[in-house]
Amino acid sequence: MEELLKAIRESCSQDTWSKAVLLARHGAVSGESDDGEEVILRVARENTNLCYTVSLYPEFEDWSCECPSNDEACAHAAAAVIALNKARRRGEELPSSYKNEATISYRLSREPRGLGFLRMLVEEDSEAPFTRSLVGILSGQTAGPSIMATKADMAVDQVLNYRLQGGSSAPILLRSTEPELLRALEGCSDIRLDDKTMRTRGAPSVPEVVVEDHPDGVLVRLCDPTDVDEVFENGFVRCGDIIQPLGSGGLEPQEARELRAGRVMPTTRMAYLLNELLPRYRKTMTVQVQTTALPDTQTIPPRIAIAVETQGHALSVLPTLVYGDPAIARVDSTGLTPLQKGTIPVRNERMEERLTQRLQTELGLVPGRRAVFTDEAAVHFVAKLDTWPDSVEGTAHQNFRLFPELSADFAVEGRDFQLAFHTQGLDGEREIQAKADPTTVLNAWRQDAYLVPLIDGGWAPLPSDWLERFGGRVLDLMLARSEDGELPASATPDLLDLCEQLEYPAPPELRELKVLVDDFTGIPEADLPDDLTAELRGYQVKGVHWLRFLQKAGLGALLADDMGLGKTLQVLCALEGRTLVVAPTSVLHNWAQEIEKFRPGLRAKIYHGPRRKLDGDWDVLLTTYAILRLDAEVLAAESWGTVVLDEAQAIKNVSSQVTKAAYTLNARFRVAMTGTPVENRLEELWSIFHFVNRGLLGGYSDFKERYVDPIVQGDLPSIERLRKRIRPFVLRRLKRDVAKELPPRTDMVLHSELSSNERDAYDSIRAASRAEVMEQLEAGGSVMKALESLLRLRQAACHLNLVPGQSSATSSKMELLLEKLQDVVWEDHKALVFSQWTSLLDEVEPLLEKQGINYLRLDGSTRDRAGVVKSFQDSAGPPVLLISLKAGGTGLNLTAADHVFLLDPWWNPAVEDQAADRAHRIGQERPVMVYRMVSLETVEERILVLQEKKRALSDAALGGGTGGAGITRADLLELLAP
Repeated sequence: MEELLKAIRESCSQDTWSKAVLLARHGAVSGESDDGEEVILRVARENTNLCYTVSLYPEFEDWSCECPSNDEACAHAAAAVIALNKARRRGEELPSSYKNEATISYRLSREPRGLGFLRMLVEEDSEAPFTRSLVGILSGQTAGPSIMATKADMAVDQVLNYRLQGGSSAPILLRSTEPELLRALEGCSDIRLDDKTMRTRGAPSVPEVVVEDHPDGVLVRLCDPTDVDEVFENGFVRCGDIIQPLGSGGLEPQEARELRAGRVMPTTRMAYLLNELLPRYRKTMTVQVQTTALPDTQTIPPRIAIAVETQGHALSVLPTLVYGDPAIARVDSTGLTPLQKGTIPVRNERMEERLTQRLQTELGLVPGRRAVFTDEAAVHFVAKLDTWPDSVEGTAHQNFRLFPELSADFAVEGRDFQLAFHTQGLDGEREIQAKADPTTVLNAWRQDAYLVPLIDGGWAPLPSDWLERFGGRVLDLMLARSEDGELPASATPDLLDLCEQLEYPAPPELRELKVLVDDFTGIPEADLPDDLTAELRGYQVKGVHWLRFLQKAGLGALLADDMGLGKTLQVLCALEGRTLVVAPTSVLHNWAQEIEKFRPGLRAKIYHGPRRKLDGDWDVLLTTYAILRLDAEVLAAESWGTVVLDEAQAIKNVSSQVTKAAYTLNARFRVAMTGTPVENRLEELWSIFHFVNRGLLGGYSDFKERYVDPIVQGDLPSIERLRKRIRPFVLRRLKRDVAKELPPRTDMVLHSELSSNERDAYDSIRAASRAEVMEQLEAGGSVMKALESLLRLRQAACHLNLVPGQSSATSSKMELLLEKLQDVVWEDHKALVFSQWTSLLDEVEPLLEKQGINYLRLDGSTRDRAGVVKSFQDSAGPPVLLISLKAGGTGLNLTAADHVFLLDPWWNPAVEDQAADRAHRIGQERPVMVYRMVSLETVEERILVLQEKKRALSDAALGGGTGGAGITRADLLELLAP
C-alpha cells in the first residue's frame, strides 16, 4: 500500500494533494468492496450527495476514478489511497457510508419468467426496495433520505427511471432488448444474486454454430457458449459471476429461433451451406463441424461460359458464371448450384463481381440472362465476341461472321440476265468463298440496310456504290419477273439500257430493241394496210410504224396522243389477227363507222345488246366495258390476235371488276388508247400497264412504294426513272407539236356574281359543309365520303334548284350563259354546253326555249346517239348541244362547234380537257373558244387553283412535270376555307 501511496503522491500536483488531504480528513472516503486485488471506494463530492467511485489496485500500483479530471492522479484517487492507508495502519475498516448516509445496491433474482432485478436503498444495517427517482431526491426536487450515490448509480437511475416511477417493490423482469441497463450496472459494485456478488456485461454472449450428422444430410444448430452456467428465460445468461444478454450471433430473432431448434440441410444444399451459410456464421460466431458428411471444397477461379445457338434467324446467347472447366458449379440468382457430384468450389465473390462487370462492359450481357440478336445487331455482337478471351460453346455465331464487301457479277443470256453477289473471307488460313441471294441483297438495299446475310452463313456489307448506280434498274428487272421467274418481253428495253450502263455487250436479241431506248429513232418502216382509204399525216405514219414494231417484238403499246389526233385511225392500221376492241358505249358505233370508212376490208361486228353472240364471220369484234365485265369468261376464253382498249382510263381502278376482266384477256398484241392515262393517281398508270405489258412495273405494292410515294413527295429521280421505264411503250404527241395546222384553242374563265339571295344560301351551305367534312375527316372517314359533302356546295354555286330544300327561278350563272349563247347563235356559231349534272341541263333547256334557241341534248338516256351527233354536225342543225360529261365527254367528233361551255368546274382537269377536245380536234377549221364558268367568291375559284396543281400529275409520268397527287384532306379543307 505504501508503494501505491507513493506512486499517487508523485503523480499529484501540490494543490491536488492538499485537496485530497482535506477530503480524507473530513471523512469523504467510504469503502464499498475489497476482493484482495481490487479495492473499490467512494469519495464524496463537495457540497453534494454524489460521490465518485475509485478503484485501487495496491499490488499493481494502479488506480482509476470515474470523475472527469484529466490529471494522471485526481484528488479523489489521492484521498482514497490516503484514507485506506491510514485505516490499514490502524487495523480499522473504512466506514461503508459517508456520514451515515444511505447507499444504493442491486439485487438479482430467479423469477418464473426469467431474471428479476431490484434496486435497494441501504441504510446502516437495513435495506429496502428503492423505486423512487434518485435524481429527484439528490436535486432536492422531492423529499427523501440522504443518499450517497455514485456516477454509476445515476446512470442506472436514468435507464430505470421510466420503469420504476410509481412501481411496486416486486422485482422487475429484465429485458434482453435493453442492454443499456447492464452496461450501466458495469460500474456498480454491490450487485448480488443469491448473496453472491455479480458483475454485469452489456455485450451479449457469443453463441456457437454446430454442424452434426443427420440421416437426411447434416443438422445445423445454434448452441450456447461452453462457458454458460445458466440460461434465463428472458434472454440472459450467467457465465460464472457475470450476467450478460444471451447473444444471437448477429442473426435475426426468427432465424436465431429456427437455428436453435436445428436446421436440416440436405445433400442438395451443401453448396449453399458451404459457400453462404457457414461463411456468414463465421463472421460473428465460432463454427464447430462435428460431421464428416460435408463434401470437400476446392479453391478454383470463376469464369464466364458463353453458349450460342440458333433461334430461328436470330442468334441466342446465354452467358453463365461458372466454376471449373468443364464447369462443376453454376452461380445464379439462387446462389451456387453444383453441376456434378463431388467437390464444391469455394466462391470468390469479388472475382465474380469483376467478371460480371467485364461481361457487361465488353459484351453488354448479364450472367444467366439470355440475349437474342438479329440481323446486323448479331453481326456487330459477334465482332465483339471474337475479342472475348474465353472459348465459346457452340458454332451458331459462325453464321454471323462479317465478310468483306460483296461484289456483283452480271451476265446476259438471250433476253434474260443472271445476277450474282459474292465475297471471300478467311477461316484461319483457309479462304472461303461465299455468296448472297440477289433478291435478299436488293431487299436489304431497299430497306437502307448496311449488311446482308450470306447463303451459307455469315454477313457481308452491301456493294453500296454499285447499287447506287445500278440497283434501281436491277430491282426493276427483278420485280418484273413473273412467278415462274421468267423476265417478260416488256423488260427487255430496261435490260438493254442496263447493259449499256454496265458496258456489257448486249446480245443480238436485245440490240434489235435499241430503237425503243433511243427515242424511237430508227424504227423500221412498216407497210400500211392495202385497204386503207385514208391518207395519214406524218406523225400518224410514225405511230403506225411504232405500233407495228412493238407488235412484232411481242410488246404492248399505250397510245396516249392528245385528244383529236386520230388515235383510232393509227390503231386500225396496226390490227393483226382476230381483234377485240373494247370502248365506251358512246363511241361504239363510231368505231364501226371508222372501220367501214378507213378499213373497208375488215369485217366489224358489234357485240352488244341482250341477243349478242360471237358467231358469224368478222375480223373485229366491237364491245363495251360493261359487256366485258358481264362476259369476262366468254371473252377470256378466246385467243385474240389484238385487243384494243379505247379510253383505257376505264380500267384505272385496279380493284374494279371491269379491270380484272381486262387482265384475263388472252392476246398476242395489246393496245391501250387514252389521251389521259393519268387522271388522278399514278396508280392508274400501273393498272393500264398491267394490261399492256404485265410485269413491267412490278407488283402494285412495289410500284406504290418505289414510285407513287416518292413522286408525290416530289422526288425527281423517281419521276425520271418511271418515265424512262415506260417511254418505249408510250407514244404521246400533243396537238400543238404535231397538228400545227389546227386552229388555236383559247381558254377563258367567265365569272358570274351571286345574287344576294344566292350568296346567303351559299354561305349557309358552305358553313354546314365545312363542319360536316371536318367531322368526317377527323373521324377517319374517306376522302370520297367528304367529296359527297362538297356536292351541295358546288351545286349551290351553279343553281339553287339543284340543292334539296332550296329553290330559285334562275341563277346568275344561267343568265350569263344565256347571254353568251345568244351572242354565239347571233354570230352563226355552234356551241357545246357540258355539265356533270343532267339536272343542271334541265335548268338550261327552258331558258333556251324561252329565247327561241334550238338545241339538242345528249346524255345517258339518249337512244340514238349517232343521230344526235349527225344532226348537230350538219350545218343546218341546231346551234346548241347540251351534253352530260359522262355520256359525251369522250370519243365524240363534234367539230361543228367552235364554242365550248363548261358549266361546273371540278378538280380533275383531264375530264374538262376531254370535253373541250370534242370540238378542238382534227377536222376543226375554226378557232375554238373554251369557257369555264365560275361563280365569284365560291368554291369554284379554288377548284381552278387546284386544277393547276393536279394537272402536273400526268406530266410527271409522261413528261415535263414534277408530280402531283389525287385530292387530299388538305385540298378539301382548302376548298372549304372561308
